[in-house]
Amino acid sequence: MKPVTDINQLDFSKQYTYADYVTWQFNERVELIKGWLYIMRPAPRRWHQKIETTISSKLWNYFENNPCEVYQSPFDVRLLKNKGTNKEINTVVQPDICVICDLEKLDDAGCLGAPDLIVEILSDSTAKKDYNEKFNLYEENKVKEYWIANPASKTIEVFSLVKKRYVSTGLFNEREGQTHVQSALFPDLKIELSVIFDY
Repeated sequence: MKPVTDINQLDFSKQYTYADYVTWQFNERVELIKGWLYIMRPAPRRWHQKIETTISSKLWNYFENNPCEVYQSPFDVRLLKNKGTNKEINTVVQPDICVICDLEKLDDAGCLGAPDLIVEILSDSTAKKDYNEKFNLYEENKVKEYWIANPASKTIEVFSLVKKRYVSTGLFNEREGQTHVQSALFPDLKIELSVIFDY
């Protein structure tokens, strides 16, 4: 398949697969959700990067002696209910942060299958996608826990997979007197909100 070197060569009304994705050689970062192309913001705002780095570092510390691995964007996660060929995979996303505990899902290209925990940090350009398309996508693919961090309100909402559906286990924010965000999947994982939203 001929490499695509300019994003303008792509047809946004067409659905693509991972086999197409691996041939793209342009600079823009993109995601595929069920074959549809989404362009990602070139460089997130400073506070987005700060929140991502803080949460990621806390997760690294927590999982240091645990057989789980933590990755930050850009890191490709290919989602498919049943493992297939590159031509059968039509979804590849780059979560801000993900935790994978089944290390057999990891390969040189990233992760094939659902991470155990995904964190997305909202921005004006991604809020709708994170709360809709990605929420439904992660639920459908059985990502066990999904955190949505909102820099504007300085909150983190945690969703846990219960009987194939996401249930909110808490909207964590200091205004309500809460000091930490807490994982439902890893009960002793707690991160101070004042450290995450220190800006």
